[in-house]
Amino acid sequence: MTLRRVNVVILVLLAVAFLIIVQRNLLNFSDFLHSEHPDAGAVLPFESELSPDLRLELVRKGEEIPVLITAAEERLGAVVAAMNSIYQNSKANVVFTIVTLNDTVDHLKMWLSRTKLKNIKYKIVIFKTELLDGKITKDPQSFETAKPLTFARFYLPAYIPEAEKAIYLDDDIIVQGDIQELYETNLKPGHAAAFSDDCDSASAKGIIRGAGNQNNYIGFLDFKKEAIKKLGMRANTCSFNPGVILANLTEWKNQNITRQLEQWMELNTLEDLYSKTLAESIITPPLLIVFYKRHSTIDPMWHVRHLGATGAGKRYSPQFIKAAKLLHWNGHYKPWGRTSSFSDVWDKWFIPDPTGKFNPVRRHAGDN
Repeated sequence: MTLRRVNVVILVLLAVAFLIIVQRNLLNFSDFLHSEHPDAGAVLPFESELSPDLRLELVRKGEEIPVLITAAEERLGAVVAAMNSIYQNSKANVVFTIVTLNDTVDHLKMWLSRTKLKNIKYKIVIFKTELLDGKITKDPQSFETAKPLTFARFYLPAYIPEAEKAIYLDDDIIVQGDIQELYETNLKPGHAAAFSDDCDSASAKGIIRGAGNQNNYIGFLDFKKEAIKKLGMRANTCSFNPGVILANLTEWKNQNITRQLEQWMELNTLEDLYSKTLAESIITPPLLIVFYKRHSTIDPMWHVRHLGATGAGKRYSPQFIKAAKLLHWNGHYKPWGRTSSFSDVWDKWFIPDPTGKFNPVRRHAGDN
C-alpha cells in the first residue's frame, strides 16, 4: 500500500469518527430537550420568544376537551375569533364541534383551512331545523325564532355522543384563560350542567337600570301563569346565563334533559309562559325551569358578561377585563359590529376572512 493510499484511509477513518461524534452529540441534545419538554418533543429553547405565527405547532395529547359552538353565516367572524382565542390560550387537546347550516359549510371550511387555524381539530355538524317544528312560535317579531342555531345547546349529547363532559359557548365570547380550567370545574353529584349565576359579583357590575329584571326568574317567566305557579319556584331566585355551559353529558342523558326542555318549549307555544320583560329571550326560560336549583356554578371570572349591553361594559376597568378568563359580549352591541366596550380585545383574536365576505364594522372608528 502506497503512502498516498494510507493517507486517504486515515482521512476516511477520521471523517467517520467525526460523524459518529457529531451524531452522538445531537442525540444527547435531543434527549436533553425531550427531558425538558416530554410532551412537546424537540422544542427549541427560545420558542417563547417567537411570534405566535412562527412557533412550532405542538402535538396536543391527553384527554380530549369537547367544545361546541354554533356558526351562523352572518356571525362567522365571531366564531373564528372565539375558536382562535380558545386554541391559542391553551395547550389542551381541544376538539371543536361546530354546529351550522348547509349554506355556511364551504365558507367555514375555507376560513379554517387557509388561516393559522388549519391545525385545529374539529367536526362540522348540520343542525336539522325540523327539530324545532311545533316547539317555537313562528312569530316574525320574536328576536330568536329566526335563529335556529341558538337551540343547539339543548341537544348537546346528540352532537357529542362519545363524551362524558362538554363545554358549550356562545359565539360572541373571547377566552383569555386555559379552557382546561373551565372543563375541570367540579359539578355536584346529580347535576347535569353548570352555569354562571347572574347575581355573582362579576356580572352584577354589568346590570343596567331600566333593562328589566335581568338577574332573577321573574325577568324570564310569567309567574301569573298556572303552569309556572305549580312549579313552586321563587320569582326572585337568581337566574343564570346559558351562554357558557359546562355539561355532564352522562347525567344529561340519564335525566333526559333534552326532552324536558322540548316539553317546556311546546307548552310555551300553547300557553305563552315567558315574561314580556325580556320578550326576545326564548332560549333561557326552558333552561331556568329544568335546572331550577339543580345546577352547579361556574367561577364568575369564567363568564364576565354584558360587554355588549348599553353602557354596561364600560363599568369594567381595563385591569378587570385583562384578568377575566372569559369575556361575553351578550347584548345588542357586538365587537365586530356596532361600537361596543373593549372591542379592541376582540380584534386581537379576529382572523381576517380569506374570502373577503366578512368584515368587522365600526360605527365610530377608534371609539372602543
